[in-house]
Amino acid sequence: MTFGVGVLAGLLLTPDGRDWLRHPTVMLGDRANASAPPSAPAPVAVPAAPPAVAAVTPLPARLARGPLRIGVFGDSMADGLYAGLYRDLRDEPKVTVTKFSEVSTGLSRYDYVDIQSRTQRQIEETPIDVAVILFGTNDAQGISLDGAVHDFGTDGWKTAYATRIDNLVAMLRSRDVAVYWVGLPRMKSSRFDGRMALVNDVVEARMRALGVPYLETTGLTSNAEGRYEAYLPNRDGRKVLMRANDGIHMSMAGYLRMSGPVAERLKRDAGLDRPAPAPVQTPAA
Repeated sequence: MTFGVGVLAGLLLTPDGRDWLRHPTVMLGDRANASAPPSAPAPVAVPAAPPAVAAVTPLPARLARGPLRIGVFGDSMADGLYAGLYRDLRDEPKVTVTKFSEVSTGLSRYDYVDIQSRTQRQIEETPIDVAVILFGTNDAQGISLDGAVHDFGTDGWKTAYATRIDNLVAMLRSRDVAVYWVGLPRMKSSRFDGRMALVNDVVEARMRALGVPYLETTGLTSNAEGRYEAYLPNRDGRKVLMRANDGIHMSMAGYLRMSGPVAERLKRDAGLDRPAPAPVQTPAA
């Protein structure tokens, strides 16, 4: 109940969130992954060479020619991240934040929603400067690629998943979009947490290879012992409910906990965290 109230309140504060509430869909979360086999620890597969991409325009240069247009892409977890990021940046007059995420989507099941094609259409219709991406809660499923089905957690799956990540980043960068990828938080179920940790490992390895900022959230959403806890201390040291009842999604306070470092990184990279230069004084005649 607390999760529902928190996220609804967050979404009501944003124009895209209000539009989403008019056309809701079901959040799958762990239920989408019930049939996926458990993963065994194994090295993360890394393709030999990432796709070649052109350098993108630095964020300060983008700001110099107009508002910094940020788009949030991903699944139901990204919906909440968007609500938090919108609130974090709503007082920045030179920044806009738009929601492109869609619940029940991911990078595993392109037979359901082809994220590569969908994202390309979205940014052609609504141009952006920055893509903030968070996928994974629906991705502990087999991937069908080139006529073969790769079971979750296998080397074939890791390679296929890494390839989809590379292709998505390459497409965005080829259109001069800067990419920031946000990692998945700690999960309540140890089995599901292990699966999401595997997804995080593949993503982090690819971001390192591609030179893309990766903002991890597992530490942010764990207690002092590194384990799941629904209540975590806020900046004042008071424990606040950060998680939804499903042990997967966050409360609004939890999404703000995740979005805060993302907003700070974007502001720092764009130069928005620095005070404006003092006006030049003209000497009196």
